[in-house]
Amino acid sequence: MSVNPWLPIVVLGALGAGFAIVSVVASRALGPRRTSGPGLDPYECGVQPVASRPGQRIPIRFYVTAMLFILLDVDIVFLYPWAVNSAAFGVFGLVEMGLFLVPVLVAYTYVWRRGGLEWD
Repeated sequence: MSVNPWLPIVVLGALGAGFAIVSVVASRALGPRRTSGPGLDPYECGVQPVASRPGQRIPIRFYVTAMLFILLDVDIVFLYPWAVNSAAFGVFGLVEMGLFLVPVLVAYTYVWRRGGLEWD
């Protein structure tokens, strides 16, 4: 008797969907139903929410930092397998990684020179 190769994937997907549905239903059924004024207010790290301060500009440094973090995560996703098995790729793999890193280093240098890495 052979097992369908897609069966484990379908079972894992069903378990994930089931867990998500059970979690949402359980939180609705078992969670508190009392709401108060402060409980409904948005919370932004102990300061007044941006929406309640009309006319004030939103600083973009947080978003730049988040994008840099994502950029570095993507780099690690591609660099880690290459570093683990670099001998198998040989010179071709080294050249490809160099070509991959050039635009990343150009972007990093641009952000560095513009002061995007300085946190006030």
